[in-house]
Amino acid sequence: MLEMVKSSVGLFFKGKLFAEPLKAYTQLAIGIVIGALALMATSKLGFAAVPSAAIGGLIAGALQPYLFRNLRYR
Repeated sequence: MLEMVKSSVGLFFKGKLFAEPLKAYTQLAIGIVIGALALMATSKLGFAAVPSAAIGGLIAGALQPYLFRNLRYR
C-alpha cells in the first residue's frame, strides 16, 4: 500500500498521473480556494483558529470527490 502511494505521488509530481494535468491542477486549485474562503469566513464569524481550520478542511476535503469525478488517470 505504501509503495502504491509513493508511486502515485512520484507520478503526480512528474506530471504523468493524470491524462489532462491542467484540468486536474485547475480542479485542485478550485478546491484550495474554496477551502481558504471557508476558513476566512468562519474566522470572520468569530470561530477560533482550530475550529475554523477544521471546517475549512472539511469543506475542501468534501469537495474533492465532486471536483475530481471526471478526471482520467493514465
